[in-house]
Amino acid sequence: MQRPSLIRRSLAASALLLGGALATSQPAIAQGSWPTGKAITYLVPFAPGGNTDTLARLIAQPLGTALGTPVVIDNKGGAGGSVGSAIAARAPADGYTIMGGTISSHAINVSLYAKIDYDPIKSFVPVAMLGSGPLVLVVPASSPYKTLNDVLAGSKAKTGGLSSASPGTGTSPHMALELLAYQSGVKFTHVPYKGSGPAVQDVIGGQVDMMFDTVLIVGPHIQSGKLRPIAVSSSRRLESLPDVPTIAEAGQKGFDMGSWQAVFAPAGTPQPIVDRLHAEIMKIVATPEVQARLKGFGMVPSSMTPAELGAYQKAEVAKWAQVIKAAGIKAD
Repeated sequence: MQRPSLIRRSLAASALLLGGALATSQPAIAQGSWPTGKAITYLVPFAPGGNTDTLARLIAQPLGTALGTPVVIDNKGGAGGSVGSAIAARAPADGYTIMGGTISSHAINVSLYAKIDYDPIKSFVPVAMLGSGPLVLVVPASSPYKTLNDVLAGSKAKTGGLSSASPGTGTSPHMALELLAYQSGVKFTHVPYKGSGPAVQDVIGGQVDMMFDTVLIVGPHIQSGKLRPIAVSSSRRLESLPDVPTIAEAGQKGFDMGSWQAVFAPAGTPQPIVDRLHAEIMKIVATPEVQARLKGFGMVPSSMTPAELGAYQKAEVAKWAQVIKAAGIKAD
């Protein structure tokens, strides 16, 4: 008959061996049993038809094919992406929920809104950066301003500064304006609209002095001669507008902004699943069809790793917190 102390030691040793085996096998189990055929929800925190929704639909079908399971789009718009992001943050971290996150939902909103029901960093794990869309600063064709220095000087000389349209408070065009004001020390008057359509029409008509927006929005009006491009917000010139300088080149050194699109999963999603999702999404982004569509949106495709996306996102959260605080902006 074994002594109690020997039995205890034997049980403890068995528990240690079993625990070690389970620890080493968990990633393999997570990877080997996922996906099981259950549909993956690709949550889009905006209404159908926008860039985030369009990109999700470009990726969902080939991603489902690659994984051997359906990928279903679920649109949950509201509060600049905050409503859908909160829903995704509460979803089980089992690999069956991913979401399209943007500069708004995952960098700006945490400082813009008094309360959101998620932490853009702690509530998610980065999966893949899809690309970043630079913005273009434009003025009406009839405007006397031809360079960024003209715009800054004109705003200094005008009471309240030049007026600048945007598709709404807290949108990336609005934030680009506030970043320019913050870095240059020049004041502007922000004129928010309900969408880019009416905003761009009032700039063309001369009711508003200028605006930032994507190539997708302002590009056709630049080509038709109704708008004059002044500068682009990215650190590099756009292929589609090679003669238009960057804002940094035009004098505001260090200015760099893009309206980025990425994929996130709920925090705690197993790393093997994140790695598989990243690999498959990057293969899709690299296809000629998706590359062409991204460039058509005025976006520069990205090849960031999940770790690089996480570091970039943290820097973006810090940058926009500083700008929003300095500008005193709040959205309800």
